[in-house]
This record gives sequence, structure tokens and C-alpha cells, in this order.
Amino acid sequence: MAKAWQHPFLNVFRHFKVGEWKRSTKEGDVTPVTDKTLKCTVYRIRGSVSAGNYIQLPQTATQSLGLTGRYLYVLFRPLPSKHFVIHLDVATEDSQVIRVSFSSLFREFKSTATWLQFPFICEAGTSRKDLAGVAPSGARWTCLQLDLQDILLVYLNRRYGHLKSVRLCASLLVKSLYTSDLCFDPAVTVAEARRAKLPVTPVPREMAFPVPKGDSWHEHYVHIRFPSVGSRASSEPAQKSRSPPEAVFRGHVRELVPPPVAFSNPFPDGVSPAVRMFGPTASRQARPVPRPLPEVSLFREHSEVPSMNGPRDRSQEPSARAEVTDKHTAGNGVHTAVPESAMVPVALEDVAPRQPPGRKQSRPEMTLGETVFEQRSFLPDPILKLKGVIGFGGHSTKWALWTKDGAAVVYPCHAVIVVLHVDTREQRFFLGHTDKLLQQRGAALWRRQGPPWENGNGPGLGGRGEDPHGRAGTGRGWGAGAQVESRLLGKQSSPARPRAPCTPCGTAGFSALPDGGSTYTRHAVLAGRVLHVSSSQVRCVHGVSYATAGPSLLVGRCSPFPQTRPASSVCGSRGVVLAWGTEQVGRGGEAVLLAKTHTGVDIQAFKVAFFDETRMASCGQGGVRLWRLRGGELRSCPVDLGEHRVLELTDLAFGQAQDSHTLYVCGRSGHILEIDHRRRAVRRARRLLPTQTPGGHSSQKQPFGTGPGISISSLSVSQTTCAVGSDDGYVRLWPLDFSSVLLEAEHEGPVSWVCVSPDGLRVLSATLSGHLGFLDVPSREYNTLARSHTAPVLALATECSRGQLATVSQDHTVRVWDLATLQQLYDLRSPEETPRAIAFHPTQPVLFCGFASGAVCSFSLENAGVLVRHRRHQGAVTGLAASPDGSFLFSSCSRGTLAQYHCSTTRCHVLRVTANVVCRDARPTPNALVVSGDSRLLAFVGPSEYVVTIVSTASLEELLRVDVSALELAGSRLDSAVAICFGPVPPGHLLVSTSSHTVVVLDAASGRVVRELSGVHSVACPSLALSRDARFLLTATDRVIRVWDYPAKASPGCQVYIGHSEPVRAVAFAPGQRQLLSVADAIFLWDVLGAPGGSPSGSAGDSPGAPPTCEASPGARQPEDTEAGTGGLPRQQVPVPSQASPLQLGARAGPLKGADGAFSTSDEEGPSQESHSPEGLHQASSLPMLVKEASGAGDGARGAPGGPWGFSMRPHPCGWATARSTTKAQAHPPARPDCYRHFTARYKASSLVKSASVPSARVERLLLKAVVGYNGNGRANVVWKPDTGFFAYTCGCLVVVEDLHSGAQRHWLGHPEEISTLALSHDAQILASASGCSSTASCCQIRIWDVPGGSCRHLLSYHDTAVQALAFSPDDALLVTLGDYGDCTLALWSVATCELLSSARLPEPAHGVAFNPRDARELACVGQGAVTSWLLQQRGAEVTLQVHREPIPEEVGAGELTSLCYGAAPLLYCGSNTGRVCVWDTRAGRCFLAWEADDGEIGVLLCSGARLVSGSNTRRLRLWAVGAVPELRRKGARARSSSVFMEHELTLDGAIVSAVFHDSMDMGVVGTTAGTLWYVSWADGTSTRLISGHRSKVNEVVFSPSASHWATCSDDGSVRVWSLASMELLIQFQVLNQSCLCLAWSPPSCGRPEEQQVAAGYSDGTLRVFSVSQIAMELKMRPHRAALTAIAFSADGQTILSGDKDGLVAVSRPRTGMTFHVLSDHRGAPISAIQSTDKECGDLGAEGADLWLAASSDQRISIWASDWPRGHCELLDWLSSPSPTLTEFPGRPPPCLAAFCPWDGALLACAGLGMHPEVVFYSLHRKQVVERIPLPFFAVSLSLSPGAHLMAVGFAERMLRLVDCESGAVQDFAGHDDLVQLCRFAPSARLLFSVAHSEILVWEVSGHRATEESLGSGSWPAWRRS
Repeated sequence: MAKAWQHPFLNVFRHFKVGEWKRSTKEGDVTPVTDKTLKCTVYRIRGSVSAGNYIQLPQTATQSLGLTGRYLYVLFRPLPSKHFVIHLDVATEDSQVIRVSFSSLFREFKSTATWLQFPFICEAGTSRKDLAGVAPSGARWTCLQLDLQDILLVYLNRRYGHLKSVRLCASLLVKSLYTSDLCFDPAVTVAEARRAKLPVTPVPREMAFPVPKGDSWHEHYVHIRFPSVGSRASSEPAQKSRSPPEAVFRGHVRELVPPPVAFSNPFPDGVSPAVRMFGPTASRQARPVPRPLPEVSLFREHSEVPSMNGPRDRSQEPSARAEVTDKHTAGNGVHTAVPESAMVPVALEDVAPRQPPGRKQSRPEMTLGETVFEQRSFLPDPILKLKGVIGFGGHSTKWALWTKDGAAVVYPCHAVIVVLHVDTREQRFFLGHTDKLLQQRGAALWRRQGPPWENGNGPGLGGRGEDPHGRAGTGRGWGAGAQVESRLLGKQSSPARPRAPCTPCGTAGFSALPDGGSTYTRHAVLAGRVLHVSSSQVRCVHGVSYATAGPSLLVGRCSPFPQTRPASSVCGSRGVVLAWGTEQVGRGGEAVLLAKTHTGVDIQAFKVAFFDETRMASCGQGGVRLWRLRGGELRSCPVDLGEHRVLELTDLAFGQAQDSHTLYVCGRSGHILEIDHRRRAVRRARRLLPTQTPGGHSSQKQPFGTGPGISISSLSVSQTTCAVGSDDGYVRLWPLDFSSVLLEAEHEGPVSWVCVSPDGLRVLSATLSGHLGFLDVPSREYNTLARSHTAPVLALATECSRGQLATVSQDHTVRVWDLATLQQLYDLRSPEETPRAIAFHPTQPVLFCGFASGAVCSFSLENAGVLVRHRRHQGAVTGLAASPDGSFLFSSCSRGTLAQYHCSTTRCHVLRVTANVVCRDARPTPNALVVSGDSRLLAFVGPSEYVVTIVSTASLEELLRVDVSALELAGSRLDSAVAICFGPVPPGHLLVSTSSHTVVVLDAASGRVVRELSGVHSVACPSLALSRDARFLLTATDRVIRVWDYPAKASPGCQVYIGHSEPVRAVAFAPGQRQLLSVADAIFLWDVLGAPGGSPSGSAGDSPGAPPTCEASPGARQPEDTEAGTGGLPRQQVPVPSQASPLQLGARAGPLKGADGAFSTSDEEGPSQESHSPEGLHQASSLPMLVKEASGAGDGARGAPGGPWGFSMRPHPCGWATARSTTKAQAHPPARPDCYRHFTARYKASSLVKSASVPSARVERLLLKAVVGYNGNGRANVVWKPDTGFFAYTCGCLVVVEDLHSGAQRHWLGHPEEISTLALSHDAQILASASGCSSTASCCQIRIWDVPGGSCRHLLSYHDTAVQALAFSPDDALLVTLGDYGDCTLALWSVATCELLSSARLPEPAHGVAFNPRDARELACVGQGAVTSWLLQQRGAEVTLQVHREPIPEEVGAGELTSLCYGAAPLLYCGSNTGRVCVWDTRAGRCFLAWEADDGEIGVLLCSGARLVSGSNTRRLRLWAVGAVPELRRKGARARSSSVFMEHELTLDGAIVSAVFHDSMDMGVVGTTAGTLWYVSWADGTSTRLISGHRSKVNEVVFSPSASHWATCSDDGSVRVWSLASMELLIQFQVLNQSCLCLAWSPPSCGRPEEQQVAAGYSDGTLRVFSVSQIAMELKMRPHRAALTAIAFSADGQTILSGDKDGLVAVSRPRTGMTFHVLSDHRGAPISAIQSTDKECGDLGAEGADLWLAASSDQRISIWASDWPRGHCELLDWLSSPSPTLTEFPGRPPPCLAAFCPWDGALLACAGLGMHPEVVFYSLHRKQVVERIPLPFFAVSLSLSPGAHLMAVGFAERMLRLVDCESGAVQDFAGHDDLVQLCRFAPSARLLFSVAHSEILVWEVSGHRATEESLGSGSWPAWRRS
């Protein structure tokens, strides 16, 4: 999607100011000239050498245009008898730069991975011997329209990102370049489009070529669209026996029919793509006539559907079939010679021109051999996105891997590679393979894939089993990066490719497959794609291993011959071992085959040594071999196993660093061999034996000895342990000496794989029963990651109310899944019989299942038991369906029996059983029995396969019988029905899939054929589903899923998706219709990006004729907004920018006095006799809203108060809502507008505390003194009254009132959430503030504050989500509140009584609102495409609203208005998202002036007198002189913006979000998104920082030893030093692109006091030391590889202790920059705290003067005594505790906090060290806990006062607690906007700092030196003393 400032189009020359040559450059002969044809200035580029004469944008190659528009329009004319060149540098989504060149110098199309060269052919119409050449003498001005998205997708299979640069080379004339996401038609004017109602987008006036009156556009100009839409070139470019193109006239469309073409490569018969332009002679052969054109801007035409006859749609409804023809081919002499096979993404489908036998082709049908079928795709494209996969396992084994960081697991799910994050359970996928994965080893994945003859021309997308012809195996290498589509390059016959989106997994991998077919091309793709596809002439790849020492070696073992045994046994024939070098793959190179050797030994496992990638080891039946790669040869030698040579060995692993000479090998007999691979001998042999517990069956700790052993299938070794998986279902964790079992976990089936995580703390295990999980060693807990069916899934059913999915499989199980989490809920096993069909009860927690034995069972999901079992069928159950109302259940069997059950009660019973009704011997399918949506009709195939029968659900009475074989009388073969599906009840259609690859749509009442879709698949479709609103049709055959644009009558478009490795058994829409499911080998859950709506098309909610409405009422709301005719899909016509007429605005209000409650809009004021409101339209119960239609827009002046007011009634292009419900919440809130003006509250994971201990005022120990920071996330959240000096702003949920002279602050508390906006009354007596909804309040809070007293007068609540803007009327009697995009309401309040006077529901989001300063009865708001004015009329207690809506004229060029302000009467200034300011005459209701005020979106506008201030998201603040605008108003259309000029400009540090100025506009205060408030003086041209704060999360607060300064660090990478006295920012150190996570101030003992330093730790592992006195960085070092999380100076300041997120503590010297010691005792958990203190440690039994501690997040604390000058460090004590398991911390445990007690150096305060929320005091002398202080929640921050015995604790519940450690009294304090992540006492103990995200609150502590006073009315808990 293009950026807002580039929409709807962008003039590139104007934007980059070509002519000034500051942002662009020219070289050679480049001259501006005046063109006589265009009558404007153009640039002439000429010269003999094209490379030396050019215009380039931008100026240098290192810069980027950053233009994201899909289409590039080049308006140029080639110079006669000259050549020209156009170079475009286009960046893909993964930042790959592709050069696309067009030139008349090129003679043929050429392409590489980074360059596309297209020949531009200028033909004069006389000779075509030489296609490439110079331009003819009569060359015309040309509009070259380049679809950059399709160019990259078609020719390189890349996704378009943005346009980087353009170079226009000699010789040509160029007017300008334009980019847009809209597809413009230059030959159609706006007037013609409106008059003929053409579904095209006319070209904007700025881009249009002048056409003489009465002439045709094509007579003077040329339009070339490349790639073309709707045209397919023939195989021969020259004219053969073919007629020339004919003109296309209205109502009669002729098609250009090429000869048959057999596509074997992307360009048939060697024809290259070329852009052709005919000369004037050719263009006048047939004069074009204006005609209806296809919607080329919305649909990209595809040939993705391989139809034998071309997919057709034979509709018997009165609708004409629209045949699409390229408008350039017919009549204008311009076309493209690119074959359409190369114009679409490659799809692995069958496109061979075949026709089924006996199938006669009807007239609408077109075979591929006779004509070109054009298949449209629909938007969005793609419409499906794979969200989740339920399944685990590959071809014959089940494997899984850890990623490098141990945060995710990579495992195969048949043909899909899944990356599962173990904490968040988020899945990502690698798609592209079409058959099952074989194996994965190390960081590798090996898999099967079908041969290319199946991928291209077979019935499906992948091979079934192994290729009997013994063809080559193929491997894929995967890399991490952006989301891309993987592609397998090689010999393919298909010109189209279904979508297979690929997402990165964060680790490199390699996959292999036993392909059939010829050898594939080795190809390397950049990171994030398939890095390489390698092949070798071997039958099947059985294993692979990656070198862990470096990414340079990959070894795989293969078998060249077909195997009849599983892949794990290859000893029957000679195998092949291959070694590839992969070092260059990640850099864009290829994998190189280093060595290949044949071997006769059995290889079950193969590993590369981590210490030397040239050394390897393998094991198998009876042997272990050591391998070495040297000199291009791969050689091996056996290990002498002695008596163990007869063992069947299954797996092996090299020992880790300290045990690198040991090779561990396991076997089926239970043996584990330790082999010294240097001596090639067995060092030790052990055997795992089973033992039984008394009376039990599970094995315990296993000794080694003799006897029958336990079969070991896999083992994995870490630095200290060895994990073993065995066939008895156990995973056991042993020490390396195998002395005893440390841990064991029992599984449901044999364990097939174990893998220890890189940190050694987790053991991953997989079983043959489809179970994947890991054992967490520290907590000794087992976590299940995935469960799976072990055989293909046969059927599915979904449940609406609970969001559940049920599946049945050939593995004899019925499983119920949670669709939200994809986790298994129930597992019902039936070992004796196979379940075949499944159905949910619609209203009860009951599940029905049919079995192969003929039984139908009813299961209760509440108690997981069988309710009833019926045996009414003699054959296998083939169908099961429940009526939607829950009354009946139906089942059918393979013997033709149909049974009816009554299931309205818990125990269903049989009603009727009818024999010989259903088709016999039918296979089980979810589409065997279907019930209509109204529960009235039941349809099935029977009594024969050629008949479809519809019966009544209540009586089973036959209502209709349709003979499917008779639908095509001319066919020689009988059609049979395969699957059926009911559509929505209105209109009541039945869809039937037939054996002739056709979907027939029947009228369920009459049996009439409504329409027919032929060629849906290359084989019969066994499963189909239609969405509830009949927008999408799903079909599935073999391994392919297709989504069809069902409403399209003529040639409905489809999109094709792959991913399954077995035939898809069933497809269905999930509850809610926003997801769909497909089942085969696994269960796929897809997100529908263009989600279907909930009501069928054509219902009342979709009525196109219903008038748009806007509702208003004073006290009631109807916020439910149902858009008519959209349903969440893209609009069927692209809206033309800035051309809409005044929009229609309907009104919905209560009855007027004397009326009957119904009214309509008419020429007369008041209600009419007949209501034209749509049926079901809700009528408000109170005040009316008066609407009158005007004869013209803006022609009349506004009348007196109470008189008529002009209002235009025209169709609204977007469709306003026609029906609303009275519920409070919206079902689907709208998306946030692409407008920074809208407030969006920062995401907070914390929750607000329900209650707190609040003290009385007289004994309050904490007083909020200051707030540091300004909320740059708010909008218009600064108010200032220069006359009174009142100044206020917001910070989080606080209103801060500050004296600008003294800096003293007052703080108004009360809002529970972040404040979005403020408004100050004109007399500065009332302040209004608004905050969003919270967990404690369902509506937003609007607080009315009394400014003099500082108290809250009233609390208002109305809006649902957030308040966008507030405004007081000029007389301060009214307050208007505007809801945000999720609320879309406007409310009017009385300031005196705070009562709601009126409210209105807006049809679309509004961005701003303002009162007319001269008329309290008038206000205006701005939004998308229009200005809406409201006139308030009060009659007694009633308020009447009159609404007037004026669209933006097209010449303004502003798509969305984002800000507004009133100027001199009657002017209204509006800013837009394109940077333009337009001026409106509010009396005449018209826009008469507009100028470009900025490059970005204007969010702030202020006007006073003759000056206007504008602020935008480009950080620019500008002052404009607008004194001449009132005079320009009188000129009307003759007004020009040259009289408006800019006086001053300032660039600030962020986007402008708030501004308030003095009436003279000389000075003001401006707020930015950087969290800064600036004082601006236009007179001096200066900006002074008033308030400054961090824009990101603050991570630490530290203090100088002298207590004169304090410092902070933040995620924004800054370190800021502040004055403690004035709280002003003094110094800022900024590091770009890094987060500063920890901070420490040097102690006073480090040297001279003036040499103060701060040490900062960053996210990249670097440590920087800054000098505060010199304001410079003194040292930069990198003691850590991971991010630093804690830092501290030693007591003498000569040493720095730093901890990182991996648990390492480094000891460094800042003077030398050297790290001399690293402690790894906390490895595996981030360090949360480090503190050092100067204490003699002699009394603690240790040496040293430094006592320091380190705490880690795994609840471990270590205390150390150190003497750093001597290099001595000794561990004193170690504290640890089991981690708490809390629902309050779903994503992470609470932090472990520790600090030395200031009043007792041998006392340690700890929080988070235990299972309960408490603070414990631990004595280092007594080695025990001496005191416990309970807490209400787990602490997230902790600080101890250096003065009194006070402790501050911060909680995630946004609460700060002060605890008196002597008296036990506590006090709680609110005012934070988020969790209190930091609390720090200042060294003086007088101040306490608390931090919530970026806001810093400074509290003054009373009684900081003694505790003689009580803490007040808080609670005194009884502490537990130990």
C-alpha cells in the first residue's frame, strides 16, 4: 500500500523539484523547451551517446526515491531518427535492487537475476523486418504505463517494494513522471466517465494530454501499458496469415485469436517480450470509439486455472457475458508483444490443451488451443494467508530441531516446514515443497517432492510415493529474512504457479527430496528465500548433516535405486554419500558438490564434527565409520567394535568441548558406546535395561548390565548431560558418566527423536504417535508443543459457539481442537474401527461420529463420554450432517441407507431409516449429505451417482430429483455428481461438482441450471464450500485449494494455493467466515484477508438503493455500523480521486412534532407523507435532525437562523451505512486510518489495581513534586492562555499545570488511562481532558476541571474507544467531543449542566472538529474527502442539528482532510494528508483556493488575523501570510495561491502534534512526538526547549554522588543528564540504532570529583563510558556478545561489573578497556541486578573490600567478596528458589530483585525469590532469612532509602507502595500510566523517583531522616520473622 502522501498520485518532477537540480541531477544536453503540442514546458534530452546525456532522480545513487506506487507513468516522446534509453532501479520487498530498462537500442529481451532489458519497438507501419530501431519521424507523445508489481512478479517472481531511482537517457522529450496505485485511462475524460458510467479511472487533469475538440485522443497520442492486460501475443511476432487488429465498437466485442501454442517455457517459440509502438499510419487504420472498458485497475488477469475447455460460466440469468479485450490492441495501434504466459506468476498446474472425451464444446467455452482464455484474479491478491498448521511428521520419521537461540523449534509437517516459538506458540512456515519431508539433521531439513512431470502436467501438485523411474533427488537450502515466496527452478511446463507464501524461521536450513524428473538447475536465492536447490542423479536422499563449525559443508546419504523398505534401512544396495560446500550459498552463490562416494555399508545416522568440518562419523547395522574430506575425496575407515559389531546402531553424537574426543553411539539393543574417535576404538560400553516397580508398569532409574535391553532410537549430548529416547516411550536425562537417571519423561508412544537445546536446559522429544514437546530441566516440567494425527485426515466439522474443530483420521482417532490456540482438547480413540464422518451439534456440547462399521455414536464434550450408540447401517458411514437448528441428524452409508435422528435432546433417537436412497459405494466425504441454511432441505447424491435428490428434513419426502447426466446432452460420457453444497438461503442454490470437472449451480426449488463453472479443476472436485455471504467458493482437488470470486458472472477469477502433500479431503469455512480450513495429511488454518461478511448478497443490508444515513440523538446511540454492500471486501470499482460530486447524506432521527415518526428528504422542509427509509431502519427516540435538499451545491447563501440551509444529495461513492443495531459495541471495529492525526494509545500489558491503601492527607509521606516528560503520543494535549499565564500539558494519565516562570508544577490525577487530548475554555476557567477506556471502565473518561481550584467538577462518559478532539464554543456554553476511528460519534454537551444535548453517528472517521469563533451555532469537522458542517438550532430544551457535507474538488488534489481552523469570516482553512491547505468559503459552501504547504500530512493548523501556522509529520512548522486570502475569495475560480507566501520555517525534533499560539501569532508552544515541548518565537526565529522527556521506555535512573545531578537511559539509545535542582536537561549522549538498557554513575572514590563518569550498557553488547565534565565519550568496549542488562562500578570506581541477557558477568577495567574476568555461574538466565558496596568482608569469612551481588531472572542470587586490584573474587553465598507459576505473568516470570540494605551492610533485601509475593531480608552473617514482608502483588522494582528505614516497591498493577520497615505501615500511591518498572531513592533520601514507561515521577519524601511519624491509615501487616 502506498504511503498516504503519495496517494492518489505523485508528480515526481514536481516533488523532487526538477529544474532546481538540488534533489535531482542532469548530465549533458538537457534543456527545458516549450512543446507546441502540449503547450507546456518539457525537458529535451539529446546527444549522440545516451549514457552521457540524461536526467537522474534522485541526485546520487546512494539515495532512494522511496516511491511505492504500483504504476509508473512516463509522459515522453522519442526524438525522430534517434534512440533512447529509460533505466528504472526497483527495490523488492527483501531489498534486492533490480534494474528494469526500456530502449529502442535493444533488439531482444534479456534477463538476469538483477536486470531486465525490454526492447521498445517503434513501428512506422510499412516495414517490419527490423523490429528494433530508431523512432519514426511522426513519433507521438506517449503515455507509458509500467506495472512495476507485475513486471517483477512475472519475470523474476519477486515482490515489488518501491521505486529507487530513474534515469532518462537521450534522445527524447519528457514532460514528467507520475506514480500511483490507481490504473488511469488517459483516453477517457472525467466527463465521459461520469456520463457513460464507465468502470474506469480517468486520468487526473494534471496528467492529461490536450485533445482538440472533436478529435479522438488516440489520433494524437499513444498509450502503452506494460505488461498488458487482456492480450496474449502469438508465437510469431511477424504478420502471418492473420487479419490486422480490428476496432471494437459498443456492444460488439471481437477477440484476436492466436493459433494454438504449446507452452514449454515462459516465452513460446522464443519470442521475447517487447514494447511496440505503431506509427501514425498504422494507428489510423481503424479509428477507436469510446467504449466501456474492463476494470484493469482492480483485477489483474490471470491464466492460473488450467481448464480443458477454458473455465466458463453459463448463466441463465439475464446478464450479458463480458468478454475482455485489450483496448490497445483494438484500434489505437499500440499493443505489447509479451505472451500472457509470461505475464502471470508461474503455477505448477496442468495447462495442456486437453478435452475430456465425449464433451462437446458449447459456444461460451473456449479451449486453450482455439483461443486465449483470460482468467481474472480478484482482490486482495493473495486473499488467503496460512495462519496455523496442526500436524507433525514427515515421510517415515519424525524429527525436530532447536533454533540457534533456543527460542523456537523447527519441525516438518509433511510438506511444510514449521517454525514454532515455544513461548508465544506463534507459527511461521516455509512452503514450496509438494511432498513429504524425509529427514532433518543438525540445522537441516530433508524432504520428498514429486517429479516435475507431476508438478507440471499431472493431476496434482506433487508426486505420490517414489518415482519408479529412478530420477534425481533434490535439496533445498533455506535462509532467514523477509517474507518471500520460495520457488523451485528447473524444467517446468506450467506457465502459472499457485501461491506458496514462505516465511522465515530465523535459522538456516537445508531440505532434500527424492524428486523424479530431470536434473534441476542449481540456483541460489538471497536470504529469506530458498538459498539453493541442488540435485544429483540419485534416487532418494535419506539423511543429511550440517557442519556446526562453519556454514561450509553439507553431507547427505542417498540411495540411487528404488527402495521397497523404509528410508531408514538402505543396506540392501549400494548407497551414495555426497558432500556439498555451502559457504557461498548465503552470499548468492551456489552449493558446490565437493565429493561423492559409493558405499556398501548401512548408514542410519551421519554427523559432522563440530570441531572440524572435514571429519564426520556414521553408524548403522553392525558398524561405525569415521569419514574425512580431503583433496576433493571423501574417505572412511571403520571403528573396531569388537563384540558389539553385531549391534543395530541407530544414532550417534559427538561430545561437547570438554569431551570432544568422545563419540556416543546408541543401538536397538539398549547399548550406548563411548568411542574414542582418535584411536578408533570403543572406550566404554553400557546397556540400558528395564526394571519394573512393584505393582507398576513404568520403568524407573535404569542400571546397566546384561539382559534384554530397551531399544534406543536417539540420543543428544550437551556439555554435562546426555538425553536418550527409547522405544518404551521414555526420554531419560543422564550425566555423562551415566551413573544415575537425572530426569525422565514418559510419552504415549515410542520416542523417535531427542535434541538438547543449545543452552542445555531443555530436551526436545518427538514420538512416532505424532507428539512433540520438550522437558524443561530447571523446572522439571514437560511442555507439549504439538499433537498430530498419524494418518491422513478424512473429515472435519466446526462448532460456532466455542470455536472448536473436530477431525477424524485413518489412525482410528477422533480429535477436537481449539481453533484459537490450535491445541488439542479431546482425543477419542477407537482401535477396532475407523471413524469416517464427523458433525457437531449446533446448540449443544455434543459430537456425532460415524464409523466404518456402520455405527453412529454421540459423544458428550462436557464429561468426555459416549451418550448413545446406534447401529442402523450395514455399511460404512459415508455422510453425517446436522440441521442448523439442532433438530435433526442425518447419516448415510455405503449400502445406500439414509437414517434420520431426532437430536434436540441430549440423547438422540432414530426417527426413520430409508433404504436404497443414497448412492451405494460412495466414498466418505463431508459433502455427501448437506442441509440448507434454513434447516428445511436435505440434499444428497442418490439413488445413483448420476442423480442429486433434495428431500424435506422433517419428513424425508422427496421434493426434487435432478439428473446430472442430462445436463449436457451433447456429451458422449455420462456426468456423475461428486460433491454437493448448499448456498445461502436467499436465493437458495445448490452447487453440484461433477465428474466432468464442472460445478453446476442449480435452483434448489425448480432444479433449473442457474449457471455453470466448467474447467474448475483438471480432475473432479470431491470437496467444495461456499461462504455464508456467497462471495467465495472453495474447491479442492488433489493437493490444490482454489478460491473463486463466486459473484462474478463472467469468467470468475480464482486464486490457487498449495501446501498439502496429499489429496485434500475437505475444505470448509471456520465459524465467523474469516478463516477457512483444509484437511489432508495435516490440518491447515487459513486467514481470509478479504473476509466475507455475515449476510448473503442481496439482502437488506446489501441493497444498493438504500439511502445513506447519518443518525443524531441527544442521549441514545446506535453504534453498530453495517456498511452496505461491502462486507469487508475491496470495492468493486476504484474510487476516482477528487472527482466525486457532493455526497449524499441521509438522516435518521426521531419524529418531529405532529409527525408519525417517518420522514424522507425532499425539497420541502419537514416530514413527508411517505417514508423512504429502508426496512428495519432504527428510529431514534428523541431530537430530530432537519435535512433539506438544495437545488445546487454552493450556489445560495446561508439563510438566517432557523431558515433553510443548503444541502446536496448525491450518491456517496463509499456507501454510508443503511442499517444499524442498538447494541453498544461494534462487531468489527474499523481499521485505523492512515493518518497520524489520529490518537492511538500506547499498548500496555499492565492492569490497573482495583484497590489501594490510600493515606490521609495529613500523614502522607510522599508528595508528587514534579513530572519529567511530555506525552508526545497525545494529540492537541497542550493548552496555554498567555493573558492569564495558565499552561498545562499531559504526561501519561496526569494533567500537569506548570508555572512557566518558576517551573512549579501542580498535578491533577484521576484519569485511569493515557490522556489523549485537552481543551481550555476561552475564559480559561474550565479545562476538559479525555482518556481512553480501561479494564475498569468500558467507556472513555472526560473530566471537566475547575482551573482556579484545580478540582474535577464533573466526570462525563460516552465514547467507546478514545476521544479524538475536544472543542469549546465561543461563548463557552457548549463542549463538543469527537470519538476516534473506532467510535465514530460526535457528542454535544452543556458546559453548565454537563448534560448530553445531542449526539450523531458519523459514517466514517473524522480527524478534527472546531467551532466557528464568530458563531456558537456552527461547527465543522473534517475527514475523508469532504468537509462536514453542523448548524445547531435550539428550540426550548430541544437541539436540532442540520448537516451539510461538501466534497473536496478534484483540482484541490487532497484525498483526506486531517486538520482545520477558522480564519477571517467566512474562511475555513483545512490541511490534508498530501500536504495541501485548502480554503473554504463557508457561506457559499465551496473551496476556492489551495496550495502545497508541506511534503507530508498536515496535522496542526492555527490561524489568527493575517497569519496561519501549519505543522506536519515532516517535523516542519511554517508561518504563512494569508492576508490576501479574503480578497482572493471574491475572485472565485480566478483565485491563485501566489499571493500566499511563507514567512518563516522551523524544523523540530518530531512530528507536530500540538500547538498553541498568542493571538498575534508571534510566539507559541509546540509539542512533538519526540516528547518535547518547544517555545517558538517567530520574531527571533528561534525554538527553545521547554519540556523534554524520553520518547521510549526508560530503563534506569542513577544519581551523582554529590546528589546534584541524575541521569537516565532509554530504549531510544540516549543517555540524558539532568539537574536535580531544576529538573532541566543538561547533557544528552545519543547512540543511534541501539537501546541503552542499563546505566551506572561512578563513585566519588574513582579520582578527582570533577572527573565524573557514567557507564552505559547497550543492546549490541557494547559498554560505553561517558565523561560528564568533558561531555564526551571516553571509552567504548564490547565485553559481551549479548545485550547488557545490568552494570555497576566497584567501590573504588576502577572496575566495572556488567551482566548480559545470557547470564554472563564480565569484569572490566575502564582505564585499559580490557575485560579480565568473566563469571558464568548465572549462565542461561538474564542478569536482572548488579550492586556493589564497600564493605570489609572479614567478618563474613572472606577477603576483600568489595561486597557485590548479582541476581538473575531464574530466581538465583550470588553474593561475592572481591579485591579487584589483586584480582581476587570469592563466592560468599548463593540464594535460589523455584520459579513461581503465575497467571498474572503469562509471558514471563516476575523479575528477581536484590539490594544491599543501606542501614545494615550484611543484610540483603530480595523480591521475587520464592513462590509468594513478598520481600525477604537475608542475613549474610546468619545465612538465613530474618524477615519477610508480604506484598499484594509480585514486585517489578525495589529501592531502599539511604536515610530512614523506608522501602519503595513498584508493581505491574501501576501502583507504588512505600513501606516503613520499622513500624510495618504501608501506603499506596497511584498516578502511573503503566507498570512501575523503576523506583529509586536519591542519595539525600529526600526524593524518590518512579518510572512508568517513559514518564518519570519525582516524589518528595517527608520524614526521610527518622520515622517518628506514623505512615497513616495504611495497613500494618504482621511480618513473619525467621
